[in-house]
Amino acid sequence: MNSNNCHCGNLIPLENCCQPFLNKVLKPTTPDQLMRSRYSAYVIADADYLVATTHPSTRKFHEKSDILYWAKSNKWQKLEVLESSENFVSFKAFYLDENSNPQVHYEKSRFVFENETWFYVDGEFL
Repeated sequence: MNSNNCHCGNLIPLENCCQPFLNKVLKPTTPDQLMRSRYSAYVIADADYLVATTHPSTRKFHEKSDILYWAKSNKWQKLEVLESSENFVSFKAFYLDENSNPQVHYEKSRFVFENETWFYVDGEFL
């Protein structure tokens, strides 16, 4: 990946891709955009964004301190979006754990659109 490209894997600069979402200048208009911006938030350890984009019905299961720990204790390598549909995104997030061992987080995430906003609801680990 070119170091000038967005963390999410799109071949455009962060400032033209996920940064407007992370800065709350724009809202993601698709589950794919939200998934990608959430991955970028993990890369930069933006736990506030991750909490804010989690649906209120499941937010209680995601402590901000746990999110921040998970984001900071791993070195995020790349994101591969495998499939994106109306309310689901399947992806693989590649990272090095705190012992520098390569890992893959493989998930099918569910999203919902409410009050003009996309939210992450939950995911099935694959």
